[in-house]
Amino acid sequence: MSSALSVPSVRARRTEPAVRFRRALGYLAMLLAALAFLYPIYWMVTSSLKPGVSILDDPLGFNPAQATLRNWTGMFANVPIVHAFINTLIVVVVKGGVLMVFSPLAGYGFAKFDFPFKNFLFGFVLLTLMLPTLVLIVPLLLEMSQIGWINSYQALILPGAVDAFSVFWMRQTIEQIPDELIDAARIDGAGPLRVFRSICVPVLRPALAALAVLSLFNIYNDLVWPIVAVNDQRHETLAILLASLTSNVSGAQGSTSSADLWGQLMAACTFATIPTILLFVFLQRHFIRGLLAGSSR
Repeated sequence: MSSALSVPSVRARRTEPAVRFRRALGYLAMLLAALAFLYPIYWMVTSSLKPGVSILDDPLGFNPAQATLRNWTGMFANVPIVHAFINTLIVVVVKGGVLMVFSPLAGYGFAKFDFPFKNFLFGFVLLTLMLPTLVLIVPLLLEMSQIGWINSYQALILPGAVDAFSVFWMRQTIEQIPDELIDAARIDGAGPLRVFRSICVPVLRPALAALAVLSLFNIYNDLVWPIVAVNDQRHETLAILLASLTSNVSGAQGSTSSADLWGQLMAACTFATIPTILLFVFLQRHFIRGLLAGSSR
């Protein structure tokens, strides 16, 4: 019996090296993937601290002894990046707030209410997911022009403030809430908004956190619509500013100012990246929890 009992332990000892080897390969693959994703950020940050000539002569090298803040001072002196950041912050806060309020309410209506043409309307909402953004630009631009909203915050905020993906995500999440809980709250005299606030919102918090991170990143990085709807410096966002800086660098290739423009562009890109990194660091736990909650359903 002792020999029979020892067979599993022998097999376990034989398989331990194979398990450790596969685990080591997995860690190595994740390390290589992390380096591949992090190296462009490292290159951007170090390039913003290098003299402009060094960026052109030795683009991949970095000597800490030559680190300088000249690119940053030049960028703040010559580029209206603070104004562009304030514009971007206004758009992100207001547009993100509209999305985070009305998307759950729309999902709540599609999930827990019966009304005429409900399935048809929800299918129409999903249909908009299949439309490329470029298809909607001309109609939206004509609409903004007719109501006089070109070069305004309204044009940056309202179009696309509530998108089909956020409504779909909220509807799928709210649909998992048992109808018995909602019926019990209605019997106690709670109205629709009270039911939503007391029953649905606590359940939706992980999904709302994940939706907030995804939506805020999309709004922050959006370039296609802002560059069409805004053509004045007063309302330009960070994405528009970085695109114009890139055009200036491309137009100055071979000139004496090309090196300085490269350094200022790297400093501006680093400045624009810092808020997104901080946002993800502070919300990553809620973001991952929301994604896992969605996958478990």
